[in-house]
Amino acid sequence: MPKFLLIYHGKPDIQSREDGVNHMQAWKAWSASIAEAVIDPGLPVGPSKTITPDGVEDHGGANPASGMTVLQADTMEDAIALAKGCPHLSGTGTIEIAEALDMDM
Repeated sequence: MPKFLLIYHGKPDIQSREDGVNHMQAWKAWSASIAEAVIDPGLPVGPSKTITPDGVEDHGGANPASGMTVLQADTMEDAIALAKGCPHLSGTGTIEIAEALDMDM
């Protein structure tokens, strides 16, 4: 079954401690609802750097990554349907999704 990488950008709308608690409850509920598809629940990430042929920049670009998850699904459309329920999509949160390609190394 194909694997898909969900790359989180931006941040959810969390203005208070209560918002944070509610967000984590929503995240746990979403994760539980798609548990069969989760290969790696991933993790949030801190500030990033961008490596270019000319050196290293102290930012992650216009919309830096804020975390990732790996799912499995039959098709890209199925993976998108799973991702649409993610609570990260509140506030400025967006999700980039790409199929992970198998390669012989």
